[in-house]
Amino acid sequence: MKICLESLGCSRNQVDSEIMLGRLTAAGHQIITDPVQADAIIINTCGFISTASQEAVDVILEMAEFKTTGVCRHLVVTGCLVQRYKDDPDLLDSLPEVDAFLGTAACDHIVSAVENAGKTPFTLFPEPDTRQVDTPVQARELLCEKTAYIKVSEGCSRHCTYCIIPNLRGRQRSRPVELICDEASALLDQGVKEVILTAENTTDYGLDLDGPDFHTVLEKTAETMARKDPAAWLRFLYTHPSTLDERVIKAVQRHPNICSYYDVPIQHAHDEVLRRMGRPYTRQDLTRFFSDIRQLDPDAVLRTTVIVGFPGETDQQFKDLLAFIQEVEFDHLGVFTYSDAHDLPAHKLNDHVPEDLAELRHDTIMAAQAKISEKRNARHVGRVYPVLVEESPEDGVYIGRTPFQVPEVDGVTFIYSDGLDIGSLVQVKITDAFEYDIAGEMV
Repeated sequence: MKICLESLGCSRNQVDSEIMLGRLTAAGHQIITDPVQADAIIINTCGFISTASQEAVDVILEMAEFKTTGVCRHLVVTGCLVQRYKDDPDLLDSLPEVDAFLGTAACDHIVSAVENAGKTPFTLFPEPDTRQVDTPVQARELLCEKTAYIKVSEGCSRHCTYCIIPNLRGRQRSRPVELICDEASALLDQGVKEVILTAENTTDYGLDLDGPDFHTVLEKTAETMARKDPAAWLRFLYTHPSTLDERVIKAVQRHPNICSYYDVPIQHAHDEVLRRMGRPYTRQDLTRFFSDIRQLDPDAVLRTTVIVGFPGETDQQFKDLLAFIQEVEFDHLGVFTYSDAHDLPAHKLNDHVPEDLAELRHDTIMAAQAKISEKRNARHVGRVYPVLVEESPEDGVYIGRTPFQVPEVDGVTFIYSDGLDIGSLVQVKITDAFEYDIAGEMV
């Protein structure tokens, strides 16, 4: 069959999508990108917050149209949305166009689901904890040719009150170090130039094991990649302030192939809000933490995400968060408004913040961060950086990323040149800085 897959949500979902595509290819099916021509369409959904859930439903309904206007015979829905609402007949029964539903622990069954969809209702929701993490991953069909993610663990054992992930993905299970290194090596063999380690909390790796921790994973993966392709980048995302320690920072400095980029979602910076969120640190801890990173690694680039409008957040608590952001001056920052749902512990908290006030706080932080980002970007002007070339929107102009720019969430680097190869690493001297992007010329 010709199969089209729509992957929604985070990088962990992208890995699952690529694993499913790899299994389908191995089974003899053809992967295409045009749903009009697809015999089967798969939507790998996100259901983390309400806007992601609504987007997923919209995409499902959009893809279902191709059962009438295209040649689609099988519509399969997988991932977090259906895992979250598997016991809610209002959702699943409202999507009669769907031929198969697979939960987050069922992507290994994608071939059976696609081949049997339409014959009998195919619904499979294994307990998330049952998904194996200690078996080698088969060849993946990459959704991005030069950048690939590796999950170092599955699930999460923390209990943040705003988060549903432990219910959707199960408790944390760390993968064997040797499998992570093998996967990195295999990805470089496929031509990948950037490997990104990811998890729900990447630096929590090993808390469920009596043995290696994230520092070990980082060191071993960096060494493996350096032997295979010294120019390829290694980076890690979604760290936790409680487990990103000095050994990790020093490993970044020791290995030239590890990007000096620290993605540390803090969620808030007021002690009382952090306590209600279930985050085990204080503002003082965070101040010391980010100061230590910059002292140990002067070239460190910092990214964080925060939540505004959390139940009970007062005007003063919000102002304290804003002041902290202006004090630290993060290079990159993302803001979410709190997304409420009945299955979240935070739903039971008092004093929910009105939606319009939460949106105002969101916009206030984004406006402040735009000024900070432009200031932080200005320090790159005149310096030379390696840039991974990703596209060319017009003649003489290319778009790429430096080691301090992560795909999708950060700005980009515009390169003014001719004759560059997509996927190549080139040296660029930065000449201009903007709010989120930078620009430069070939050295």
